[in-house]
Amino acid sequence: MFYHSIEKTYLTGGFLDVGVKLAIGQGVGGTACVLSGQPFDTAKVKMQTFPGMYRNFIHCLISVYKQFGLQGLYQGTTPALIANIAENAVLFMSYGFCQNVVRFVSGLEQDKELSDVQKACSGSVASIFSSMALCPTELVKCRLQAMHEMEASGKITSGQKSTVWSVVRNVIRTNGPLGFYQGLGTTIVREIPGYFCFFGGYELSRSMFAQYMGRDKEHIGVVPLMFSGGFGGACLWLVVYPIDCVKSRIQVLSLAGRQEGFLKTLMGILRNEGVRPLYSGLTPTMIRTFPANGALFLAYELSRKMMMQQFDH
Repeated sequence: MFYHSIEKTYLTGGFLDVGVKLAIGQGVGGTACVLSGQPFDTAKVKMQTFPGMYRNFIHCLISVYKQFGLQGLYQGTTPALIANIAENAVLFMSYGFCQNVVRFVSGLEQDKELSDVQKACSGSVASIFSSMALCPTELVKCRLQAMHEMEASGKITSGQKSTVWSVVRNVIRTNGPLGFYQGLGTTIVREIPGYFCFFGGYELSRSMFAQYMGRDKEHIGVVPLMFSGGFGGACLWLVVYPIDCVKSRIQVLSLAGRQEGFLKTLMGILRNEGVRPLYSGLTPTMIRTFPANGALFLAYELSRKMMMQQFDH
């Protein structure tokens, strides 16, 4: 088994090599995800934080393109790349070790295959570690993506520089290093149920394809594998999208000095705007999630199988 092989490699001093290869695999997949889906993510963040400014995501995309061109649609790409690569490298590395924890708690042998539900639990626990890597870079990304709307609404002074380093300097100057972890609690609240659905949906879809095709899950082919990754991503976002909306509000509006927690922000949205704004931007998110997460899991499985072949030799 793959994770049993990781254990053997760790014991023989090859753990760093495994980590680097996993990170490279996730880096390739993550880069493809970000570059192909960044305009949709930009529309999502803008609509989450300022839902009244845009009629729908098409209107949002066209408005941004007319004002700023492609550069506007790709605002925040650098921190998005760092966030995606860091999050997924930590997530999938932690996922393997969390599977061993679940085996230990369940009283299973270390090379015993877990059920789909147990794998979903492993992913849920692993997301706690990935949240620590994700939160700082996602905060910078969201602020860059919503900078124009913050200026247009008068929440910040017009003409402020909107570069990665200007946002980083502003966070450090205003809140210190811990300022990068504004929204961390909400990120963890989002990730725990989200990644249960993410890995659970992925494994369930693979199991159904395997059963239908009469094969084992490792040999269902590229298209079913990518669909399973997309299905897992869709399950995640359908469950946690309102939480993600609250997180984006916290991270972006804190730029204007509003320091509010998850519950206070959520209740403020419900009281002043209703339920609908909590789902603003869901459409571009769902459009993006299938190709993005399909590519992510394809990169993960290919890098995993390459390492399995290396260890077998």
